[in-house]
Amino acid sequence: MQVLLTTWGSRGDVEPLAGLAVALRELGVDAQVAAPPDDDFVALLARAGVPHVPLGPTVHSVVAGTRPPSADLAFELARELVAARFETLGAAARGCDALLATGLMPAGVRDVADKLGIRYICACFHLAGLPSRHFPPGRRPGRPSSPDETDLAVLWRDDAERVNELYGPAVNSHRAAIGLPPLENVRDYVFTDAPWLAADALLCPSEGMTELDVQQTGAWILPDTRPLPADLEAFLAAGAPPVFVGFGSMASHAPKDVARVAIEAIRAQGRRVLLGRGWAELAAIDDADDCFVVGEVNQQALFRRVAAVVHHGGAGTTTTSARAGAPQVIVPQIADQPYWAGRVATLGIGAAHEGRTPTFESLSVALKTALDPGMRVRAKAVAQSLTGNGATAAARRLVDELTS
Repeated sequence: MQVLLTTWGSRGDVEPLAGLAVALRELGVDAQVAAPPDDDFVALLARAGVPHVPLGPTVHSVVAGTRPPSADLAFELARELVAARFETLGAAARGCDALLATGLMPAGVRDVADKLGIRYICACFHLAGLPSRHFPPGRRPGRPSSPDETDLAVLWRDDAERVNELYGPAVNSHRAAIGLPPLENVRDYVFTDAPWLAADALLCPSEGMTELDVQQTGAWILPDTRPLPADLEAFLAAGAPPVFVGFGSMASHAPKDVARVAIEAIRAQGRRVLLGRGWAELAAIDDADDCFVVGEVNQQALFRRVAAVVHHGGAGTTTTSARAGAPQVIVPQIADQPYWAGRVATLGIGAAHEGRTPTFESLSVALKTALDPGMRVRAKAVAQSLTGNGATAAARRLVDELTS
């Protein structure tokens, strides 16, 4: 049995697929991952022992400019990704039994699966973006609302039209080239009526949250057994647990001067600082020994040993922090991040920063909340309530579907 998993997006999109691929391979399934050719992702998949099929441009080349991507770039990227999916997946999926897609609107993937006559699955790591009366398009997903049904219908119709505008011409051009009829609604065709949700049910409850028949499997985890670097171990052993600050794959989206603001606010709380360099290239502001900068590292192990985690609110970082029992401060920047900030605050396991750009004052308030001893008690309790590795459940579900 052969399965091709594909995504285009940040590490938070790639690592869960690596976890699912590992779980599938443990069941005897030949699983590969088609993902962007960024060095970070190549190394991650190699470490997991999962074959990598390079797909599209690197993510870093798109997000690491001096400014956030423009509307023109969005159209250019949409065309490039659709073309890459038809060409790359059209070749790599031959002989496969299923094609599973996630990440940035995977237009072009189901088309390939339909042409090859194989099973297609759309998976997501959050609910934002799925048709829902709770998260209307164009409104912050961290703030559920109940608009008038007429207004909601208009919002979702407009959203479908926006997706069609971005992806429709390229998709239908490539469909015609392989003998498929044109699509009228790219978004709904991509999502299907029953997408999979790779998120923990406590962190991201789905029942009644969308009109689609969501199949929730739990979060897909790639177990990480790497030891922490010796110099990091020495820093951790030299004092009280530090506060970790990292913005992951956020590059141009990371708040200006966030490292300086964070270091000063954390020091004002009497805490040491651990900076995750990430794609934002966070750096220390002086040579004081209470601040340490780390690159790519085993966060599953590290977050169990910090006082709190300050981050952007990606699904992966939020889940890793929650599973480690670490209080969080989420400073959401884009997409689903306001949703995760809201969930962390609602569960009482962290603070949701208001706005994308923290100041010394605003971050200090959030840190005081997160560093309260009661917050750590709740974070530890929630960690004990989270389910196991959803990748195992998803792998078994997929195998059962393909063999039934």
